[in-house]
Order: sequence, then structure tokens, then C-alpha cells
Amino acid sequence: MNMHASRVISAAFVLPFALVFAASLTPSLPAQARRASLPAVPHPRAVVRRQAETPSPAPPVQPKPLPPRTPFTAAEDAAASIPGMPDARFWADSTADFNNALPSKPGAWLVLSSGGEDGAFGAGLLNGLTAAGKRPDYSVVTGVSTGALIAPFAFAGSRYNDALRDAFTTITSADIFEIGATPESFVDTWPLKDLIAKEITPALIADIAAQYRAGRRLFIITTDLDAERSVVWNMGAIAAHGGKEAADLFRNILLASSSIPGAFPPVLIDVDSNGKHFAEMHVDGGVGGQFFVAPAALMAASADYRLPATQLDVIIDTGLQPDFQVVERSTQAILTRTVGMAVKVDTRLMLDRAYLFAKRSGIGFNVASIPPSFNAPSHGAFDPGYMKALFQAGYDLGKSASPFSAVPPAYPEAPAPRSQNPEKTGAN
Repeated sequence: MNMHASRVISAAFVLPFALVFAASLTPSLPAQARRASLPAVPHPRAVVRRQAETPSPAPPVQPKPLPPRTPFTAAEDAAASIPGMPDARFWADSTADFNNALPSKPGAWLVLSSGGEDGAFGAGLLNGLTAAGKRPDYSVVTGVSTGALIAPFAFAGSRYNDALRDAFTTITSADIFEIGATPESFVDTWPLKDLIAKEITPALIADIAAQYRAGRRLFIITTDLDAERSVVWNMGAIAAHGGKEAADLFRNILLASSSIPGAFPPVLIDVDSNGKHFAEMHVDGGVGGQFFVAPAALMAASADYRLPATQLDVIIDTGLQPDFQVVERSTQAILTRTVGMAVKVDTRLMLDRAYLFAKRSGIGFNVASIPPSFNAPSHGAFDPGYMKALFQAGYDLGKSASPFSAVPPAYPEAPAPRSQNPEKTGAN
């Protein structure tokens, strides 16, 4: 299957996952327990009497309607840029812009995948690599979704290891979202926006700007939902502009890259196109693929492009092994299992393409993913206990003699028994 097809798989399953995410906010119970907890159904006449005696409950509060968006055309969006920051971004399918944005000297690349709370694995691995003295100064770092939240700390260097650890071991779901629908989503992510503002400090932005001026590159991917195209943000260039507008844009991009469409609100980003001002709608970078290496045209089997890097390190923040589980006959359970499987398939397809791309480019390929033996239970979204255990698993692997594999994880012949909480999907 080609890269385009694998990205279609990813896009096709992100939206159903929003439904699964919303349902999973309430801890699931076994079917028998749910039935036992249901009240007895009264006789219809009793219902009529109670309705006559009891005032009707107030209707639920509806989210306040949002103002209409400024209309614009595909041509206007294609030519749009960030006011005052023409170097802030480029389309992920533009081969010319991609090459122009790369460092002048080749070096090791770090690619960070999607994975939600499973980003704790990548955070732990990077800390472990530092402890073992095996972490390169990557010339290029790319991040998608939860990988986008890891990437600034990874790019800025080991001095931010403690901040990276705390960001993925001390948070709870209350730090990510507030239950309550908005006109655009099932939950509100103002807590995540506040958390990003707190963690992405002026000092961190200044350090990223300094590394950009030294020739390194930090790329974060979002999805322009209006154009149905992925966008690569040159975060170092944005940081180098300095000032409040650059800092606000930097943080909004991180929020957008981790905003699951339907579950989380999208992020509107103001742009200018030949004097016309409007706002694009950006959502999770994982819609366009679980990680980003280069434009799909350059990675295609029919292309002869060679990546100007010395090695390609890929960290996969999700489990790739199949987990056996008898699926309940419910919408939530069916969608959860379907999305979890689809993300694993998509990630494996992308890993195979990245591996072949690295071989064609004559560079080393290294990949680390959550070990099949990891079986800590999860008791809900962003469970600190689960995330601490996963961080430690990543740390131990990073500090080990062989933190990376030179080939993608093997396809198992049969599912290995593994303790799995029904709420965990391994999805983005």
C-alpha cells in the first residue's frame, strides 16, 4: 500500500475516535454490571402520573453559537501566510519548500509519533538516552500530536529533561480537558491550552530560537481541515521572530497538533492572502499520518530522492502488538477496537515506508516502540499511574544497551497474551 493509502486510513478513523473518546470519559463497566445498575422500568401509567406530579426538568444548556467564518477560496488558502512571518510554515506536500527549509548540513533526525498519553514512553526514552550518554544533538526534530508536545523539549536539549518528565507523569485528565460540549467538540480543552502556556516558557522559546539560528530545525505538523492538507510549521523560525505574537502562535500550533477533531475543539489560525485576512481551521496532525519524515512524493517507491540526514531515529508512542479481547456488542466497544487496530496498521505501514526510505538514502534507521511486555493497567484517560509506569519503561529502554531496533518491529504470528484495560485503545 502506498503512503497516500495509509494516510487515508488514518484520516478515516480519527473522526470515529472522537466518538470513542467522548464515550470513554465515563469509566466502562462489564455488561452485567451495567444491566444491574439500571433502574426497574415502571408501568406506563406510573410514568404518566409522575410526569403530571413532577415539574419537567430544565432543558440542557446549549453551547453558544459561534460567529460565522470569513469565506475564502482554495487559491487564497494556498497562497496564505502568517502576517509578518513568511517563513513560519509550508505545505507538507511541497517538495521544494521542504528542501528549502532543511539545515545546510546533514545530521541525525528524530521523528516523534502520535499516541496521546502514551507519549510518556517517548519522554522516558529520551531521558534514558541522556542518562546513557547516547542521545545525539538532532539536526531535525519532527512531531505529530503528542509527539508535537514532546518535540520542543527534545529539540532544546537535555536541560529540559525534568520538564519533559513532569509533563508526562504528573498530569491528569483535568489538565487536558473539561467535560462539557462546545459547538465544535465533545469537551473543552482550555486546561490543555493553559498547560501549554505554562510549560512553553519564554526561556524555552528563546533556546529554540538560538538552536534555529545555529542551523537546527524543529518541525511540527498540523492539519488544515479547510484544505485537507498537512502543514509543517518551522517552529524555530517562529521562535526567532520573538515577541508575544510569535509566542502565542508557537503555543497555538502545539495545541492544534494535538486537537483530536470532534473530541477537542479545532484551533483557528489567522492568515493573510494578498491582503485578505481570514482564519484557517487546524486540527490534529495525526489526521495526515502518525508521524512525519518528508513529503509523501519524496518517500514514494517510485522516487529516487535521498534524505539529507546521517541517521533516522523514530520513536513510536503506541503499542503495535494485537491484543485479544472479546468485544462487547456496543457502539463504544466496537469503535474503540476498530480505531485501535487501524492506528496500529497505519503506523506499521508508515514504519515500513520510512525504513525503505532510509535504506534508499543510505542512512541508518532506528526505531523504538512500546515493548510488547509492557502491561501496566490504565484506569482512565491520562491516568498518572499508567503514565509513570510507561515513562519508566521508556527510560529503562533508553538506558539499555540496545534502545533502538535497526528494523521495524516484527509482525507477530499470533497475539501475545497481555493485560489490557478496555479503555486503552493505543490510538492517537
